[in-house]
Amino acid sequence: MSPSGPAQPRAEDMSSRDESGRHELEGRERGPSGPAQPRAEDMSIARGPATVTIREVGPRDGLQGEAPVAAAERVSLIDELLAAGVRHLEVGAFVSPTAVPAMAGSDEVIAAVGRPEGVVRTALVPNARGAELALAAGVEELTVTVSASAVYNERNVRMSIDGSVAAIEVIAGLACGARVPVDAVVSCAFGSPYEGDIDPDEVGALCRRLLAAGVTALTLADTTGMATPRRLDDVLTVTGTEVGLHLHDTRGTGLVNLYAGWQAGIDRFDCSVGGLGGSPFATGAAGNVATEDAVALFDDLGVQTGIDLEALLTAAAFAERLVGHGLPGRLAYAGPRLRLAPPPQPRPVP
Repeated sequence: MSPSGPAQPRAEDMSSRDESGRHELEGRERGPSGPAQPRAEDMSIARGPATVTIREVGPRDGLQGEAPVAAAERVSLIDELLAAGVRHLEVGAFVSPTAVPAMAGSDEVIAAVGRPEGVVRTALVPNARGAELALAAGVEELTVTVSASAVYNERNVRMSIDGSVAAIEVIAGLACGARVPVDAVVSCAFGSPYEGDIDPDEVGALCRRLLAAGVTALTLADTTGMATPRRLDDVLTVTGTEVGLHLHDTRGTGLVNLYAGWQAGIDRFDCSVGGLGGSPFATGAAGNVATEDAVALFDDLGVQTGIDLEALLTAAAFAERLVGHGLPGRLAYAGPRLRLAPPPQPRPVP
């Protein structure tokens, strides 16, 4: 199998660590993103990758907890994101419309978006039937979820962790036959609202089980915003940095955790336009790190994302109109760091 999409982890990467507990970083550069920025290798702060991939999850993870938005409007949001340069995005979920009515019509969304060149369209699937439908729709990537927290997993998908891993193995087999990669998102990787801290060794063991089950990528999710840079370091020391991060901003630490992950060597991040999102299974869980906030940070660091910030702010404004309420992303309101206030207008002559 030679899947498309982001760089994939190998089982041997889970234990191949250097003495500092960090993989060696390689400078990688693509085209410019936005205005001219300093090169990452020229800066004196601790270095992370020179290029990162942002997977936009707003159209799925962000909207799934909102009042249902018509398929045509979801397509319009995706079009806005594509116009901003987003090239990897979660477009829908093949789940029961009774359980998640906001994701009904995901097949219509995928068909309407089409196959833009160079774009990876991802769909969340919970079981074999969902995987079959997503593969028939023609997506380039599947995502599956399992929680490191047994209680959260039971509440979220009504299965034990063992049951979820078994279901994922079936999905991975179907996807392998279609030559489509599968990214396993490990929720509550940095703590559970029901059990508290999860032993990093347990997270690492679950990651190894998922790789053995056939998934081609791993993403560690801070589902309810319990991560801190210290906790992030504890977990990455076990799992390695060939993983993605899916961070929520429940306690205002989302962006600092993203920065800490980047410094550690992570080059894949899930973000949500406007900061849309949240978990219905944990009280107070907030949305993902806002895509525009992350892009602004990376732009300032000279890290390439391929996403145009001004166009992304337009998409964030559209997302806010779509859901009919304010969103938590900061940059959508404050504007970029160097956006100057308009000059004062002269007072009219009496």
